[in-house]
Amino acid sequence: MLRVVPLGGLGEIGMNSMMLEHNGERLLIDCGLMFPKADELGVEIVVPDFSLLTSVPEMLKGIVLTHAHEDHLGALPVLLRNLSVPVYATRFTLALARHKLEEAGIDADLRLIEPRHRVQIGEFDIEPVRVTHSVPDAVGLIARTASATVVHTGDFKLDDTPTDGLKTDLERLGEVGERGVDLLLSDSTNADVPGTSRSEALVQAAFERIVREAKGRVVIAMFGSHLHRIQHTIALAQRVGRKVILLGRSLQRNAALAQDTGLLVAPVDTMVEVDAARQLPAERVLIITTGAQAEVRSGLSMLASPEPGPLRLSPNDTVIISARTIPGNEPNVSALIDRMLAIGVNVITANHEPDIHVSGHAARDEQRRMIETVRPKHFVPIHGERRHLLRHLEIAKEAGMEPHQTFLMTDGNALGVDVGHAQELPGMTIGRRLMRREGLGEITPAAMAERRALAEGGLVAIVVVLKHGSGELVSPPTAHAQGLQSDELQVLSLVADGVRDALLGMAPGIRSDNAKVREEVIRGARRVFRQLLGARPTIMPLVVRV
Repeated sequence: MLRVVPLGGLGEIGMNSMMLEHNGERLLIDCGLMFPKADELGVEIVVPDFSLLTSVPEMLKGIVLTHAHEDHLGALPVLLRNLSVPVYATRFTLALARHKLEEAGIDADLRLIEPRHRVQIGEFDIEPVRVTHSVPDAVGLIARTASATVVHTGDFKLDDTPTDGLKTDLERLGEVGERGVDLLLSDSTNADVPGTSRSEALVQAAFERIVREAKGRVVIAMFGSHLHRIQHTIALAQRVGRKVILLGRSLQRNAALAQDTGLLVAPVDTMVEVDAARQLPAERVLIITTGAQAEVRSGLSMLASPEPGPLRLSPNDTVIISARTIPGNEPNVSALIDRMLAIGVNVITANHEPDIHVSGHAARDEQRRMIETVRPKHFVPIHGERRHLLRHLEIAKEAGMEPHQTFLMTDGNALGVDVGHAQELPGMTIGRRLMRREGLGEITPAAMAERRALAEGGLVAIVVVLKHGSGELVSPPTAHAQGLQSDELQVLSLVADGVRDALLGMAPGIRSDNAKVREEVIRGARRVFRQLLGARPTIMPLVVRV
């Protein structure tokens, strides 16, 4: 029996990681991260809890990556710090994975795979299948074992006019479907979007029209991984006689890796550095930058900064924000747009010009077409929050699948597939790890709870000076605060008095115990805050003996 266990990506957007297990051997499809929520203070990345894999490392025979987005490969440094296993990916995905691992100081076994070329990884016969997505070299996977054949779509869309000419290989998927597919695992990200996704060719045409009409500099903000968009923008700049500057570390890194792998053509006479761009007339400059989500240190935020710098936005510049705003980022993006409008910049978003951005994920009609092409015996929607997964199940029903053929899974659930039969198996609780940096500095739930308490209520440090032996108060307690409101600051002297009264109420013998003193300081301070203001700041007692 083939066992299928999602470690991440089913119940959230991001952190995509799917484990297959057969005859005591395991394969991991993707190894992704996601970015923290607003209240996950000090967290830089969130990754799956890989304990299931690292507890029995010899079972894992390989990791296969579907494409080069962070939510599919970003957790590699975390996992590969704890075990050594081959990583399989297409050329550009492998190049980005190598760069990430080298930055983390990890020497990994990286192996190239190509569409329609099968590779044996332990128990698993893996065949990559080309899919269209918003990053080059994306693939879905056909995973064959003695018990079952599984199709994993990766992230995909069905674009009939992709700018690189490489369509999703429905022909191959249809051939596999004719031979029999026991389980389809399919991308659910846009399951609530009706119809079909729009083509990148529309973006290409929109950029051409806007850039040709623009009088000053043109700035196009996009995700740094959208290399198809970067490529056709560079080609456009060539046609209209503009020079191109790339701003943003991730964008520059991805562009360099894509050039090295032959996936991006950036003519030397078109590309210029920042210093050279300053000497050019505004109508000859086109800047491609990161920052579509208003990230603080991004290229677009730097351009809009009021501080002096080598490049700053000016009146008559045109800024195109070519990305969907990630939920939760709306206030920051709106604030950045307002700042640019105040400068006099012409800001164009998808609200005004829908064609300046299209999704890299299949909409409902494409998802249905995938199901009808593969014709699986069983179906599991993957990649999405619960609402996306449920909507995708509706699509499967519309495509003719019966309820007993479909399964709603979330992280930690398990499905057994064996010769055309599938059944739910006992699952497990799969947690997530909050990290400061890739693979280093985990933030525990207890530490996160303390950070939230500090953020919500502030911190009050209370210093108590006692005599050795007798425990007598040498001087009145003092209270010092950070992060309190003005009304809370005004009662600090009363808090100190309350702590003094609480300590004087203790028996002298008990005041010789520092732990008991600290407890009484906390109780006394909290009592005053609660009675006067109903506030609950974090209390930090400091006991000094002289």
